[in-house]
Amino acid sequence: MTTDDKTSSTGNVTQSGPPGNGSREGPGLPDAGIEAFEILGRFLEEDGWFPQRLPTDDGFVYRMSYRGQSGTMPCYAQIRPRLSQFLFYVMAPVKADPARRAEICEFIARANYGLRIGNIELDFDDGEIRYKSSLDYEGAGLSPALIKGAIYPAVQTMDDYLPGILSVLFGGATAKAAIEAIER
Repeated sequence: MTTDDKTSSTGNVTQSGPPGNGSREGPGLPDAGIEAFEILGRFLEEDGWFPQRLPTDDGFVYRMSYRGQSGTMPCYAQIRPRLSQFLFYVMAPVKADPARRAEICEFIARANYGLRIGNIELDFDDGEIRYKSSLDYEGAGLSPALIKGAIYPAVQTMDDYLPGILSVLFGGATAKAAIEAIER
């Protein structure tokens, strides 16, 4: 992939903000968490992602965008320092309308079956759809190779499945037909 495949994070984003981490990690963060965040930032800069650090309670989230064959998708890279976890999210550029959520749930279940790295998620309350890839780096430390191994499969998988998501949400396709068209 070239840096032409990535774009700065300007543009319209339908998501309300960075993904939550389910816990407040607050002040007194471990040095290893700060180091992991710096390693992540260096990788993203050197790899041409144009990351923007987001103001969060713990300050450990970057935002950027990926431009694939299927569209431009906002991405978030998060370090959870107390848990030694790296999470990468690729957001679908659209949300699921309540009337199509049952069908998109089936699509997601069919898509997730057999995925080896990560999974597609749906926030049933607001319709947000995202792909999540994550890893635990405790004991090994976070490295550029681990980061790359989490990020690139995530953006490629969302790029592959986004046409199916769009066909289910806006084209009236069934989940089964949309998955069959992708996985042929």
